[in-house]
Amino acid sequence: MESLYLLIPFSVALVFVIALIFWRSLKGGQFDDLEGPGFRILMDDDLPHPQKPETKSPENEERPNA
Repeated sequence: MESLYLLIPFSVALVFVIALIFWRSLKGGQFDDLEGPGFRILMDDDLPHPQKPETKSPENEERPNA
């Protein structure tokens, strides 16, 4: 019976701590967009981006030694 005097306040304090953590995660935007990350995985572009051809500038061209 004496253990209930310790366990009941401890459980009430634990509930308040869990509620505080949950409230902070709500205010921090943790649960704002639940579907977005799943759609981003599906819409991921797996094709490599085409690389632009390198343009030669007059400074980079090799000159024959004359």
